[in-house]
Amino acid sequence: MIALIQRVVQARVRVEGSVVGEIGPGLLAFVCAERSDTEREADALLAKLLSYRVFADADGRMNRSVRDVDGGLLIVSQFTLAADTNAGTRPSFTPAAAPELGRRLYDHFVARARLAHRQVATGEFGAMMQVELVNDGPVTFWLQVRPRA
Repeated sequence: MIALIQRVVQARVRVEGSVVGEIGPGLLAFVCAERSDTEREADALLAKLLSYRVFADADGRMNRSVRDVDGGLLIVSQFTLAADTNAGTRPSFTPAAAPELGRRLYDHFVARARLAHRQVATGEFGAMMQVELVNDGPVTFWLQVRPRA
């Protein structure tokens, strides 16, 4: 499972012109399930995301997590993160989970996030979304949890 996370001052997601999710300071997480992912990978990725230290401490060093700073978490599904871009000039989405599995794992990820963190907002799975953000830094990280063999 993959997450592209961005430390933000603010972020929001619109669907058909209406805001469906919005946060102030925190993390915007674009999340993608791959074909062989299960709830185990979703849980491991969420644990990593919630404890990943990308916020400044008193000395200005990245030593605090979104939990430590009580920041918002905006979770947006984005299957294109699983794109295979190795050949040609058009991406292949073969590595991405099928829509049914992707939705199940996204819903699982969001439900677990809401149990573990106070401030969680989301986009809308499968919808055409417009994401607005003010990246803080800029600070952007790629997190990935692969299934165990």
